[in-house]
Amino acid sequence: QVQLVESGGGLVQAGGSLRLSCAASGFIFSNYAMSWYRQAPGKERELVAIIGSVYSTHYADSVKGRFTISRDNAKNTVYLQMNSLKPEDTAVYYCKASQALDYWGQGTQVTVTS
Repeated sequence: QVQLVESGGGLVQAGGSLRLSCAASGFIFSNYAMSWYRQAPGKERELVAIIGSVYSTHYADSVKGRFTISRDNAKNTVYLQMNSLKPEDTAVYYCKASQALDYWGQGTQVTVTS
């Protein structure tokens, strides 16, 4: 049974930091590209960052230089380090595993206050 469980969300002031984690199980983690998406109220879900199975990374322009995606294949976990947070980063953050099929986590809320 595939599971992706996000954690680490919360309430933080602008300028602060959070580290999201996504623990995966039920599939061969190292073979999958892992990504973080977010969805703010009234907006479409958008890609935040992606890390490939060979550790290549890509970021949305809005988070470049502030967010860092990483993975630990030994722990089947992908991380999103978020620094210099802004109120516009407020959203539900989801992790996704991609290969032939896509798997999604349930999401974790990040709220940034001004």
